[in-house]
Amino acid sequence: MSDGNGRVPVRSYDRSWSEIEEMLDKAIARRDQWKKWFDQCSKDGDRNGMKEAARNHKALDGVIKTLQWTLGEEGVDHPLD
Repeated sequence: MSDGNGRVPVRSYDRSWSEIEEMLDKAIARRDQWKKWFDQCSKDGDRNGMKEAARNHKALDGVIKTLQWTLGEEGVDHPLD
């Protein structure tokens, strides 16, 4: 399968389940930081900061759902649905 540019990515498939779980924990923590940043920007009236925080929070939602799906977490739908 190509990467959209006609190239086939080289993959090692050597990530452990614990590495994936650790990445999930870090993604959740980072998303929580962006939520706090959004709340602070909202309090300060910083609309540009709010936009950046919301954009990053939403992106991390996708990362989290994908990692949860990869781990086979119960109740997590396919990330592209």
